[in-house]
Amino acid sequence: MKSPLRPGDPRSLGGYELVARLGEGGMGAVFLGRRADGLQVAVKVIKSEYAHEEEFRGRFRSEVKRASQVPPFCTAAVLDADPEHRTPYLVVEYVDGPSLDEVIQRHGPMSDGQLHSVAVGVATALTAIHGAGVIHRDLKPRNVLLAMGAPKVIDFGIARALEVTSQHTHPDQMVGTVAYMAPERFDGIHREITPAADVFAWGAVIAYAGTGRTPFRADSPVATAARILTQPPDLTGLSGPLADLVALSLAKDPQDRPTAHELLNLLLAQHTGGQVMSPNTLDPRLRRAAEAAQLSGRHVSGGHQGLGTPIPPPKPKNRRLRTATAVTAAAAVLMAGAGLYSRKFGGTEPAAAPQPTASAAAPLPAMPTPGAVLGPWVVDALDRPGQWKNSTDNYGGRCAFTGGALKMTTPDIGIECPGTTQTFAGDQAISATVTVATPTSCATVSFRAAGDGAYWLDLCPATVRIRHQGAVQTTTLGETATDLFAPGQARSVVLTLRGDRASLAVDGAAVLTAGLTDPSLLAGKVAFGVAPVQLDSEPDPSATAVVAHAEIRPIPAAAPAPSASAPTTIKPFTDVRRENAESIVIVHAYTPKSHSMVVEPVLFMSGDEYCKTFALKPSADAPCEREWVTEDSRMTVTLPTSATPKLTSWLDDTERCAGDPVTVGTCKISAEQLAERLTDGALAQVTTKNGVIVAVAEVFTP
Repeated sequence: MKSPLRPGDPRSLGGYELVARLGEGGMGAVFLGRRADGLQVAVKVIKSEYAHEEEFRGRFRSEVKRASQVPPFCTAAVLDADPEHRTPYLVVEYVDGPSLDEVIQRHGPMSDGQLHSVAVGVATALTAIHGAGVIHRDLKPRNVLLAMGAPKVIDFGIARALEVTSQHTHPDQMVGTVAYMAPERFDGIHREITPAADVFAWGAVIAYAGTGRTPFRADSPVATAARILTQPPDLTGLSGPLADLVALSLAKDPQDRPTAHELLNLLLAQHTGGQVMSPNTLDPRLRRAAEAAQLSGRHVSGGHQGLGTPIPPPKPKNRRLRTATAVTAAAAVLMAGAGLYSRKFGGTEPAAAPQPTASAAAPLPAMPTPGAVLGPWVVDALDRPGQWKNSTDNYGGRCAFTGGALKMTTPDIGIECPGTTQTFAGDQAISATVTVATPTSCATVSFRAAGDGAYWLDLCPATVRIRHQGAVQTTTLGETATDLFAPGQARSVVLTLRGDRASLAVDGAAVLTAGLTDPSLLAGKVAFGVAPVQLDSEPDPSATAVVAHAEIRPIPAAAPAPSASAPTTIKPFTDVRRENAESIVIVHAYTPKSHSMVVEPVLFMSGDEYCKTFALKPSADAPCEREWVTEDSRMTVTLPTSATPKLTSWLDDTERCAGDPVTVGTCKISAEQLAERLTDGALAQVTTKNGVIVAVAEVFTP
């Protein structure tokens, strides 16, 4: 929307006459300009606060150069730029049309024909952008302009220049709009972003255009990020093949999403209402752009990730395909060769997971039922290496398993013990049994740790506090004096995070509540550690603390009403920690020397049995046709193994080494060999006796 120039706005820049304002964003203002020959252009002027940074200018210069190489297939062409100007600026093609956001705000969700055209146009633009080695990084409805004939995507690649010079941003700022950001965007400042993040944003944009709401809508950015990380998208209002492609693009794992070129091919091959939705039904200008992108030969999502940083080559697809919904017949072509199908429950909220106990005895949490877990759920007794490891640091700090617990010691500086690499978001509970060993020791728990920021819980002999640590300063958010953690006292600790509040309970009694003040920490890792307390009598204090029975799990906001079509008698996953049973599990780690294995229980059944269990119609869901189907529990558990477990494998020779009816290995194998084979989430059948693994058989997944 045009508006008059303001008193402080420039009237000309680099030979362009500026005649009106078009908008303002995080990087600067956008003006309507006029070239000497009368051509109208859009001029983006960068904020002066970035202009004095040579690092920013260098990155901006590189981004502009690469963006200028993007072919004009449904994109606003880059025409000119001057990174060396006192206020750097960028000149792009002027698109005389409203943004997708403005159209939806004024007129509501789009009809099927309009929506399909927008979906094709944005996929065409991403195909062109990725083919030039650029990642958009900030695709959203405001960056999709609806011109005559074809949508136009703007601002591609430029966000990178600001994002990597993040010293300009404050803790409450993020580059990008949370509702359209892929799960991997919340893993910290040093995360690896690939073209798959743009494909996720495509799905969120099309869902918004077709329903009038974002697919992970929540009351706050923190809650939205939690939904993106842990819950299926709400695609109510979308239907048919396009809904299936949107769901596919919103997969949590980047490797499970199609590339932009694959997405474009599928869109142009879709069927709608029984009739082929061919390119001939599109506006001729959009059709030509889509076909040009298809045939350009520049569609491989490789080459470069803006600024000349190489885009890593695609990793092999997981052996077990995980998707949020069944895909269409056309989309299923992308998934050919996947051995198994894992169904994530969509459409309804998962059932409530059990609350953590505050008992000092730390009883085992109940096993979940299928679909009940919103995010990763970690359980570890911390009596042996598993999800946590033995380690030492350069300053003499040590994390070691002794006496059935994890002992953390440091001579003079705080340490953290390497543990689970999972990222946790949203409402969650962190529980453990904690013992502070000496008067000069504080046990610590860091949470929502990402990049240079984190929250901390300090459990000290005379005080308990919750604090926020940023890149340059630490702020105490809540503190109370208490002697609960007197040396030698084992305490059951439960830290509960709900929204922007953190609450601490010790031995079942509420102790401290504090507000979480940094909205940029939407998700992060959890770690245990120890730090010294400075006392007058101990000028150079050492510190020791012990932690056991760790559990980190998501908490649903509320238990939903049961669905009328949902099965009512689903049994929980097999409790491999205390049952004598054979069970199929995903193996996340096997460490023979430590006699430990990290497993995730799964349901494993035939496709027909699976569809009967979950009341799926054979004609409506792909898993019914599969030979074997899995359903993951999302709970990872560290289990002990016996000193000499029975180990078998199929050793790449199924005729000789695979047994029926479940194709488990029958040929003997050494522990070291099996540890090498059970990687990348391989399946195994484990036999447990009183929570100890006594036999492991590798599962063959054809």
